[in-house]
Amino acid sequence: MAASLQSYLEEKTSYIERHLTSLLEREGVPSTLYESMAYSLMAGGKRLRPMLVLAVLEALDKPLERGIPYAAALEMIHTYSLIHDDLPAMDDDDLRRGKPTNHKVFGEATAILAGDALLTRAFGLVAERYLDHPDVRPVTVVKLIAELGKRAGAAGMVGGQMADIQGEGKQLSLAELEFIHQHKTGDLLIAALRGGGYLAEATEEQMAALTQYGRNIGLAFQIQDDILNVEGDSKQLGKAVGSDADRQKATYPSLIGMDESKARLLQLVDEAKQVLKSVGLNHSALVPLADYVVERRK
Repeated sequence: MAASLQSYLEEKTSYIERHLTSLLEREGVPSTLYESMAYSLMAGGKRLRPMLVLAVLEALDKPLERGIPYAAALEMIHTYSLIHDDLPAMDDDDLRRGKPTNHKVFGEATAILAGDALLTRAFGLVAERYLDHPDVRPVTVVKLIAELGKRAGAAGMVGGQMADIQGEGKQLSLAELEFIHQHKTGDLLIAALRGGGYLAEATEEQMAALTQYGRNIGLAFQIQDDILNVEGDSKQLGKAVGSDADRQKATYPSLIGMDESKARLLQLVDEAKQVLKSVGLNHSALVPLADYVVERRK
């Protein structure tokens, strides 16, 4: 990974994490519930979704502060999905980011409620922080909430999770596998980019390009996840390697082979960068963030 990209990731991760805890609702929240929410929200991670929100604002010369509430809301939704994904009824994982999963520390009931609370806090946060914002129009607030609801819900991330569960132990087609990943992983990335676009007052052409970019890097991100689940280092990943094969989950390497998976990964990232260039967004951090999808090792 280039030193400049590593520096950018570290700088933006620190900036995002300084705001996350302060935006997590605490007053009136039972202490155990708050601790469970904070445990997973502040457990580290790539912070890619909030980073994409900020990168769009940078690309369109808008202040980063404008994106923080929406970026934090996205990270809360992402964290809730991970808490629930790790539950015994779902993937039944013991580790997340190198630490015991939420239900292993706080119990299943508290983990479920912590996920519920993070999801609902995300929507409340966007409405609360943007409702009277001097630089964000009321119609933009409605668009942000609608975007989150669409991309995180039954026709988005949750639908992708359902398809993923139904696909376990089955021979899936490439189209079925891509449906899972477009929704399970890609939709929240698209929500980050489109939300950043709304906040930055992007043109229709730029919004379309950001959506296509998000769709491409969402698939690329999942292909890299599948590759790392075979070839990665469990210490770097913070979770077990080979778990997909153990659960008989369809993956790109199992379906089209490792070499073709790597070629598809590079193709998707190259197309994502080209679509940015077509609308003049190649000067921002968005291009190196696409490369990061390929280069990451966790």
